Amino acid sequence: MSYDDTGVRCTMLRAGTSRGLYLEARDLPADAAARDDLLLRLMGTPDPRQIDGLGGATTLTSKVAVVSPSEDPEVDVDYLFLQLGVDEATVSDRQNCGNILAGVGPFAVERGLVPAAGDETSVRIRMVNSGSVAVATFPTPDGRVEYRGDVAIAGVPGTAAPVVLDFADTEGSATGALLPTGHVRDTVEGIEVTCVDNGMPVVLALAESFGLTGHEPHEQLAADAALLDRVDTFRRKAAELMGMGDVSRASVPKTVLLAPPRDGGQVSTRSFIPDQPHTSIGVLGAVSVVTGMLLPGAVGSELTAGWPQGTSQVDVEHPTGHLLVDVVVDASATPPRVVRSGVVRTARKLFDGTAYPR
Repeated sequence: MSYDDTGVRCTMLRAGTSRGLYLEARDLPADAAARDDLLLRLMGTPDPRQIDGLGGATTLTSKVAVVSPSEDPEVDVDYLFLQLGVDEATVSDRQNCGNILAGVGPFAVERGLVPAAGDETSVRIRMVNSGSVAVATFPTPDGRVEYRGDVAIAGVPGTAAPVVLDFADTEGSATGALLPTGHVRDTVEGIEVTCVDNGMPVVLALAESFGLTGHEPHEQLAADAALLDRVDTFRRKAAELMGMGDVSRASVPKTVLLAPPRDGGQVSTRSFIPDQPHTSIGVLGAVSVVTGMLLPGAVGSELTAGWPQGTSQVDVEHPTGHLLVDVVVDASATPPRVVRSGVVRTARKLFDGTAYPR
């Protein structure tokens, strides 16, 4: 019997501001090419509408988490993130996803991979894409995952239970170094940039360098074809400096444009995946942004002058609201090192059942 006949057990969760399919590795083909083919057919890719699959016609809803018990005694589960294309049949494992990460702990408990531990459970998760480890903590009253709660996050209607994510060893997740170029500041296409990788490789630039205010609505950016072409060329050149090679078919590095805050936060951001504007900002993308800005001399460091002292929490503005991240950097070390980073997200189970490929 083939997967076409039997389908594959699958859970869909909204995690952070993304949505994805969560599957156990044992339920998928062991061969990577066969696995990717199955996932593309489940998602309905390639098709801009993904009308014949489970995708939502955006990169934010074309994501997959493959979860399995970990052989590392210091870790509970392994989590492989796969970013699927929408109108192109691509599957990339070159990055992590902090939003989809928020659903991995609850999924692991739901599937019995990790036992619930009282009213609150912490799951140690190895992010296979980078080898980094995160700890997800979430409520499990009476031994069951509780998705209902009173935490609101920008970009998601209503409220849900908190999923607290603490990251470790995320420096150089995709590039091998916090500063992949070896410099705090570089020049790409005549624009001053800082390339940083603390869980997500990003290229920081001031919005004004692109002739923007950094407060443009998502729709305006999405309609500017010349800007999107420029961003794509820009990120490809930056990737070469970062040692990432040809990224024409990859979703990293991300480009993030910075501007002074306008809505009570501490920095305004406009990010692109890889050349399309994000409706918000990715979790690990935001962590990398703040990490870079905390380095003296980095692009955007001038915007930190008014940040309150004595707190490591930074309020990042994006097109649909705010994201609060917690980052501490030891900039006096050579090279600079990350002391800690974390964020609060939410997740909600949408369905659990059998999915059938196209």
